[in-house]
Amino acid sequence: MKNKSRNQRVVSLDPPMPRGYVEASWAWDVNIQSPDTVLSPCKRAVYFHIDPVIDGGTAGVRGDRGFVYGEHYWEIEFLEPPAGMSVMVGVGTSKAALHAGKFRYIDLLGMDSESWGLSYKGTVWHGGHSQRYTEPFYSQGTVIGVHLNLEEGTLSFYRDGKSLGVAFTGLHKVQSPLYPMVSSTSPGTELELGLRCCSLPSLQERCLDTLAHSLAQKDLADFLPLPPVVKWKLKSWNYDKTQSVLGCK
Repeated sequence: MKNKSRNQRVVSLDPPMPRGYVEASWAWDVNIQSPDTVLSPCKRAVYFHIDPVIDGGTAGVRGDRGFVYGEHYWEIEFLEPPAGMSVMVGVGTSKAALHAGKFRYIDLLGMDSESWGLSYKGTVWHGGHSQRYTEPFYSQGTVIGVHLNLEEGTLSFYRDGKSLGVAFTGLHKVQSPLYPMVSSTSPGTELELGLRCCSLPSLQERCLDTLAHSLAQKDLADFLPLPPVVKWKLKSWNYDKTQSVLGCK
């Protein structure tokens, strides 16, 4: 773990949040990670396979907040040049694998239907299938932005502040919280969270928040004369009582 110079860091001054945004303070989850990852004291940086003697295969870590609504944007800086079989950025459900076992070198994010990922080699993965998405990136200091829009169900990526376009659609149908994730097969990989933000709440979100907190039990939403998708949002709204109304604080 080296002390890196931050003089060349790319900072997004205008994240892709059309309705405005507020900064978020989530970090990597120290309790939900591969045994082959180590977090910095602030839990923003993650280090992979730091023991050169132990071959750990593929390792991952996820954020300590999952999102079920709204828009979310965050940035991942590559503190070392990406290398090896796979280094990935993306999202996944609570069921997404964070460890592939020793001597297994795979594209972990997107290996099944529980996660969606972008490889530094320029491919995107989901459900065990990949397709070409962008040019590979090999440089130290590269910043990948992730824009998760759960109102439209899209996942888009940015490279050093420039949009790479929509990579995935249909994520609003997942009906499970989606967590930020990163993974790597390469010893010495170092990734750090940068800017994190989420959209300001819409009128619909404020109404749902008020209604959700008025229910004595979440299952009571099933008895309300509302569309099924609204009932699901009400039942999922307060799944983590440590979150704010935006799910990103």
